Amino acid sequence: MLSENNQKIRLQRTNFMRFKVIYLCIGFLIFTLATTLWANAYWTISHGNQLEMIKARGELRVTTINAPPSYSSDNGVPSGIDYELTKMFADYLGVNLKIEPRSNIQQMFSALKKNEVDILAAALIYNPEKMKNFHVSPSYYSVSQQLVYFKNNKKPTSLATLDDKLYVSYGTAHQATLAKLKKSKYPTLDWQAIDTTSRDLLRQVANGSIKYTIADSVTVAALQRIYPQLSIAFDISDEEPVMWYLASADDDSLYAAIIDFFSKVSADSTLAKLEEKYLGHMVGSFDYVDSHTFIQAIEKVLPNYQSLFEKYELKNVDWRMLAAIAYQESHWDPLATSPTGVRGLMMLTRTTSEMMGITNRTDPEQSIYGGVAYLEYLLSRIPNEIADDERIWFALVAYNMGFAHMQDTRLLTKIQGGNPNTWADVKKRLPLLTDRRYYTLTKYGYAKGYQAAKYVENIRRYKLSLDDYLREKERQDQRDRQEKQQRAMLGTFYPAVPLNLIKANLQ
Repeated sequence: MLSENNQKIRLQRTNFMRFKVIYLCIGFLIFTLATTLWANAYWTISHGNQLEMIKARGELRVTTINAPPSYSSDNGVPSGIDYELTKMFADYLGVNLKIEPRSNIQQMFSALKKNEVDILAAALIYNPEKMKNFHVSPSYYSVSQQLVYFKNNKKPTSLATLDDKLYVSYGTAHQATLAKLKKSKYPTLDWQAIDTTSRDLLRQVANGSIKYTIADSVTVAALQRIYPQLSIAFDISDEEPVMWYLASADDDSLYAAIIDFFSKVSADSTLAKLEEKYLGHMVGSFDYVDSHTFIQAIEKVLPNYQSLFEKYELKNVDWRMLAAIAYQESHWDPLATSPTGVRGLMMLTRTTSEMMGITNRTDPEQSIYGGVAYLEYLLSRIPNEIADDERIWFALVAYNMGFAHMQDTRLLTKIQGGNPNTWADVKKRLPLLTDRRYYTLTKYGYAKGYQAAKYVENIRRYKLSLDDYLREKERQDQRDRQEKQQRAMLGTFYPAVPLNLIKANLQ
């Protein structure tokens, strides 16, 4: 009996061990299979083409420099030609856009080499030295490279006449251009490349820290609005294309998608609209006196009325736009009066004042209230076919020369085959309202359309100048706060020694 029990126990143990071995083998097989599948999936993702990887990630990674008109962010709202283009491209791919500003060009190219980003989009000029390791997109606008100096200094006539060191941003196309000129024309030419941005070097020229630098024409035009003491000596290059950069790869999937995207936005005029939006205001000669006067008015006069502009800003028309309109109208003079009888900060006619319920046109608050109310009324009448970000320009034409003449200009635009709903096309036709061959085709006839076009472009420039001034001021204030904190920390570690102790030690 005992022997039978021992045999049963022995059999149970044997069966248990068999099942244990089987379970262990099954577990090992499952683990091996899972590991193999994971490794295979990882290889597929890691070694797939660029476009597949972006779509699998669900995110287009872009790096840029925080510098308008390429990219800027005010109160968390991004804008800029490179921001809008890359956002459109991300939408075209069906993914989200992740855009991360970096401090300088070197950091951007380093991130691209390390595969931390997919595209560099920062108003970068075509640079042949970069083509060994990178691809470029089609051009979306062009710039020239310019030598910039401080206005009060002697204007150099060529690179051979520079009497001080020339500084350029490290890693830019400016270095390649200077190297080419040194080899072909100026053998003694010398310069120093600094690991900073062209904008920062322009600031240093403006404050007298350095004498000369090279920057692209769009960046120079943007900085001259707030540093009018920057002067252009001459161009060192012809017009050159501005492009995106992307890493060279075994496949051309991302490159092909970019080519197709640019073909699309060029064909449907999207690219032309963006160029007009961000670069159109820079067309024309720089006016030193006007820019200098405006900067002084921002500092000395605007503080008197800023709170009123802020009080009456509209949902889609912020206080800075209202301030720009008022400056164009009256140079922020509440007693301004024109020969035609319009008066006040917003230069209201008597009819408009009565329509808006204004009793005193020279009272700053009443004038701003009335001008904004009338602008809001005009905006409500702008056809819905016009894009939200362009409605203000059409409303300003109506503010300046009347709603009927604005509609006449749209009609002329349509007759000539242009798009009556885009500012770029309508702006070109405004001067035609003074030409009998054209204004006789309209319902309301002759009007000084060229003045309305200039009126709107001036407001755009003032608005952007005010934006840039406030942005620069915030940047400087932030730097001052950081320096103050550093001095305070230094004082904590190294407290000031009382003067009586110093004297005692010296005796």
